[in-house]
Amino acid sequence: MSAVPAPAHSPDAGAVWHFGDPLGEQRAAEHDAVVVDRSHRAVITLTGADRLTWLHTISSQHVSGQPDGTVTENLSLDGQGRVEDHWIQTELDGVTYLDTESWRGEPLLTYLRKMVFWSDVAPDTADLAVLSLLGPRLADPAVLAALGVTALPAESTAVPLPGGGFLRRMPAGLGQIELDVVVPRSSSADWLARLESAGVRRAGVWAYEAHRVAAQRPRLGVDTDERTIPHEVGWIGLPGQGAVHLDKGCYRGQETVARVHNLGKPPRMLVLVHLDGSGERPATGDPLLAAGRVVGRLGTVVDHVDLGPIALALVKRGIPADTPLTSGGEHQVPAEIDPESLPATDAVGAGRLAVERLRRGPQ
Repeated sequence: MSAVPAPAHSPDAGAVWHFGDPLGEQRAAEHDAVVVDRSHRAVITLTGADRLTWLHTISSQHVSGQPDGTVTENLSLDGQGRVEDHWIQTELDGVTYLDTESWRGEPLLTYLRKMVFWSDVAPDTADLAVLSLLGPRLADPAVLAALGVTALPAESTAVPLPGGGFLRRMPAGLGQIELDVVVPRSSSADWLARLESAGVRRAGVWAYEAHRVAAQRPRLGVDTDERTIPHEVGWIGLPGQGAVHLDKGCYRGQETVARVHNLGKPPRMLVLVHLDGSGERPATGDPLLAAGRVVGRLGTVVDHVDLGPIALALVKRGIPADTPLTSGGEHQVPAEIDPESLPATDAVGAGRLAVERLRRGPQ
């Protein structure tokens, strides 16, 4: 196979973009099984008796009593409730693992160390590689044997692997399976060879990104900007889902989270956008225009095997799906919002309902 590196300007620079057949790799991810080397992600460990209660006070998720073997998303917000960091958090065998974007690993570790004070917690880097597996055939006996397990873990849970590291199962759509094999970097090549021998095809990060964008899962620093609040990109969901818990104690940025949830709606929304594929592709960060006015920004732009050129975009809340859009920037490309990607518009926060009842007076 001929490995093609990710573009130098990409957040995945240094990783393999594809192996010569990017759309075939995506098709295999939909119907078979692939493994994507995402070892450029940064992994941090937290040890010490206070690690969970301490992390609970400085992050958006309820993790003070996170059971062993559980996986969740979590955020660090600034004082105005804007997203600074996003990570996947795994609790296993007395260690808390945080993995995040490569470019945020060092800043996040610096912040965590600065916040330790007198708590019994030790943040540190971990020399671990993240290998992501996609496809409905990951539960086949040959793959299970290669992984060293008799059955896949339940979604949002993790189990230890023979020889070190762990296997976790991420939430996925109906009929799909998504796993992460998080193992020492020194053994990642052996793991890739073992999975390939079990029939799991190697794929580049292009396949993973196409899968992620189609599922409307935002990526820090690509689909978010310096103004993003969790509500805008779906990091607040039903109880037990998302990266923000709406019923926990004080943490930085909580006031904004509570105010928007109870009294208002976020100014922007994350949507899936279909792009005209007849010319050059626009770039991440390019504006989206409606009748010449800026109404949003493009995030991840990727070619999907079934959907064609697609992107995630942050657009002004309430903009109709049938609004004619054009990307700005160097390449001006017609765009259209996927109506099925629009968030529900009929939800009203509890605080807003209370205000409306007060205004109406006794009935």
